[in-house]
Amino acid sequence: MIEEIHLLGVYMPAALGWGVLAAVLVHFLRAPLQRLPLHKLLWHPALLELALFVALWWGLSAFADTFLQGWFAS
Repeated sequence: MIEEIHLLGVYMPAALGWGVLAAVLVHFLRAPLQRLPLHKLLWHPALLELALFVALWWGLSAFADTFLQGWFAS
C-alpha cells in the first residue's frame, strides 16, 4: 500500500489524498445525480452520495496501489 504521497514538497498520508479526491469527485457528481429519477425515489438521497464517496475512495485507493506504486510514493 502507498503510505505517503509527496506533493510539492509536502508529505501527506495517501488515504487523506485519495479521500479528498473522492470528496471532490462526489461534489462534482452531485448535480447530475440529482437529475436522475432514482435520486427522487430514495428514502434518504444523502446515503447515495455517501455510498458513492466510499466506492470512489476505495476505487481510487485500489487503483493507486495497483498502478501508481512508484509515481507519488516515497
